[in-house]
Amino acid sequence: MPPNPPKSSISFHRVNTAPNTASPHQNQKGMMIRKQRAPIPDAVARYHTHGLGPDKCCSAVTQEIAAPVSTVWSVVRRFDNPQAYKHFVKSCHVIVGDGDVGTLREVQVISGLPANSSTERLDVLDEESHVISFSMVGGDHRLSNYKSVTTLHPSPAGGGGTVVVESYVVDVPPGNTKDDTCNFVDTIVRCNLQSLAQIAENLARRNNKSSLACPK
Repeated sequence: MPPNPPKSSISFHRVNTAPNTASPHQNQKGMMIRKQRAPIPDAVARYHTHGLGPDKCCSAVTQEIAAPVSTVWSVVRRFDNPQAYKHFVKSCHVIVGDGDVGTLREVQVISGLPANSSTERLDVLDEESHVISFSMVGGDHRLSNYKSVTTLHPSPAGGGGTVVVESYVVDVPPGNTKDDTCNFVDTIVRCNLQSLAQIAENLARRNNKSSLACPK
């Protein structure tokens, strides 16, 4: 055995948060780090820790939503119905399982994207901490070894709002850079979360109207 064995090329990166930093930068090993404005509670920070190799990148997107965590979670937790707020999803069918961890879904995406379908596995569904995570395990797309984690937190600004944090790690496709890959995936995730905000806020307004119309 050599006296100084080479170090592993795998490291673990936690998607950190810091005020007034939204642009990406590279650490000494050239791994993509994107810092977000919204804090991630320590109780769920471990879910946003991703293993990185030389051909992987990770990032995170945050979205503030003017709706209670319970309302937002009622939409996000539906692993069988991602098209409720993900506009790039054309259809979804559960092929294995009944919504518990380990469930597999087959997703068809709309035309115009460099993908046709994706087979995805539910890895985490924590109803108490409001955490959902899935991995792409097959399909016709370029996002190999994609893993996404979404967590919901009460807004630190108060008012009954929600902060959604969605982080991911993915292989960089051949011929693409880490910046290219993160910019592409960030755009998709950001569009999804903006759609989620609209749907959850509309749902919250409807719930409030129902409560006012039917007082106890």
